[in-house]
Amino acid sequence: MVFLTLCSPQLCALSTIGLRLAPLPSRQLHVSFLTRQLMPPKKKTAVKRKAASESQSDDEVTQSTSKKAKVSKDSPGSAVASNGQPTNKVLPVNISFPPRISGTVRLSTWNICSLASASKKGFKFYVEAEDPDVLVLTETKVNEVPVDPFLTSRFPHCTWAISSKKTYSGTAVLSKHKPLSVDTKLPGHPDPNSVRGRIVTVEFPGCYIVATYVTNAGQGLKTLKEKNTWNEHFTTYIRDLDKKKPVIWMGDLNVAPTAIDLANAKSNWNKTPGYTKDETEAFQNILNPPESAVGVGKFVDVWRQNHPEDKHYTYFSYRFDCRTKGLGWRLDMFVVSERLLEKVKMCEIRSEIYGASDHVPVVMEIESDIITGS
Repeated sequence: MVFLTLCSPQLCALSTIGLRLAPLPSRQLHVSFLTRQLMPPKKKTAVKRKAASESQSDDEVTQSTSKKAKVSKDSPGSAVASNGQPTNKVLPVNISFPPRISGTVRLSTWNICSLASASKKGFKFYVEAEDPDVLVLTETKVNEVPVDPFLTSRFPHCTWAISSKKTYSGTAVLSKHKPLSVDTKLPGHPDPNSVRGRIVTVEFPGCYIVATYVTNAGQGLKTLKEKNTWNEHFTTYIRDLDKKKPVIWMGDLNVAPTAIDLANAKSNWNKTPGYTKDETEAFQNILNPPESAVGVGKFVDVWRQNHPEDKHYTYFSYRFDCRTKGLGWRLDMFVVSERLLEKVKMCEIRSEIYGASDHVPVVMEIESDIITGS
């Protein structure tokens, strides 16, 4: 057997400076890869050493995570670069995770960069293995509610927020548990049409789950103004919800909160969408409201709280061979009301689950009464 170390994704900086590998989390994933022939890697082309602001997703940036996965030496899917980063283009067939902690429910969020595309690359193998109680999918790019027995048999309660643009954005909440209420709007936003497909709120007995595929600031920051508008109204919204019940905010948040949440922080600062002063300050304002905001609760970035110094990412641009180089961003997260933190039992980046998307999933386990009410 050999060990395969993998990492994770959003806008890719073109610098090819050396990257220190992150420490490996304790959990392991056992896999055997698809027995299909992979295409040989494309020849590398020289690029200028500057920050990149493009990608093949609707909205892009860069991140990275590393974990161990056991694979067979002879597995045709076990393609890795010399530095240990994966180059596989599909997910493993057989995936297994440690069982969930007793008394918890498991939540998963994953930017799948098109349901149609991910479904051809092993998407369902992950869903079967993870078996989450609530699955949030972002960037679904569906034009109508999918008719998929695989999903509906596992998740009887599905909400699909679909963009007004064809094959663009899209957010879904798939749940084993029936929510008390569902909404797909962002109250107060001056352009409701631009919000379509980017937010789903579901209410459970002990919390609200707010799933988002947050607006991107655009190449050259051309839509930063629109991103600021989103952040302004979303901040008001999540604070209002938090006054009623604790909130679990999950999805692709399209922001790298701090310098250790992306590979090349210095060259991307205030140049690349997802890592600007406006965006990072707006995020921190949700986590730690100013003293003047009387009666407003705090929020916690759960994975970062549990891994204060780790450089793990959830997104790697397909461009410029970013995954092979370990150039990524941490954009996909769980952010919870501070008073919920003691109920969270686990939060991990599934960095082995690479190949079906340019993002990898993030999972969290929390005491089950928050969702079930008992």
